[in-house]
Amino acid sequence: MKTLIEAQGTVIDSSPMYGRAEARVGDILRKMPSKPRLFAATKVWTTGREQGIAQMRESARRMNVEKFDLIAVHNLQDWKTHLKTLRQWRDEGLVRYLGITTSHGRNHKDLLQIMRNEPLDFVQFSYNIEDRTAEKELLPLAMDRGIATMINRPYQRGALFGKSRSSPLPELAAELDCSSWGQFYLKFILGHPAVTCIIPATSKLNHMQDNMEANFGRLPDEHQRAEMLRLFKNL
Repeated sequence: MKTLIEAQGTVIDSSPMYGRAEARVGDILRKMPSKPRLFAATKVWTTGREQGIAQMRESARRMNVEKFDLIAVHNLQDWKTHLKTLRQWRDEGLVRYLGITTSHGRNHKDLLQIMRNEPLDFVQFSYNIEDRTAEKELLPLAMDRGIATMINRPYQRGALFGKSRSSPLPELAAELDCSSWGQFYLKFILGHPAVTCIIPATSKLNHMQDNMEANFGRLPDEHQRAEMLRLFKNL
């Protein structure tokens, strides 16, 4: 977290389903001499209005957050109930944004329907250079509706590195200020005009340092992204 903040990172996305993650984030924030400026996000992952409210309040206590920037309904669970609560909370100033997530590419049909009919601020789903399903409908709809996107599984759970590990970085990487394949894969995603932010997830300091480097330097245009895809397919 110290590395994230020093590299000008702000987004911390968690969930009650991530073991002790929320509590560990809160422990660290409490011990910092000055509280950093963060975009604090979590999810509601239960059934029932009162259960949802209790879970969200507990998440705030665990993460040491007075007001979440974003709370999203995780994997569409009881989404009608929780969106109603979150809309009320947003109106009352208890949360800044609300959203919906799908954690690993499921429920796209249902998510699309919700995006078309509900006033969402954020959606979260999987997208990367190998799994580009989101390019067909999710990303265009998000752009059309003005919905921010949070992208998970940018490395296809690490599978992308298995394809590029023995290959040198292409010349195009230098043009995009990439010094690693990880940055190459992240910048492919960041180059899509409908992408707001990426949540790579890591428990390793060197990976955090490398991920954060993708926030700086040049981003690919449409033609460069096509070339990145061609290079990846030829690995």
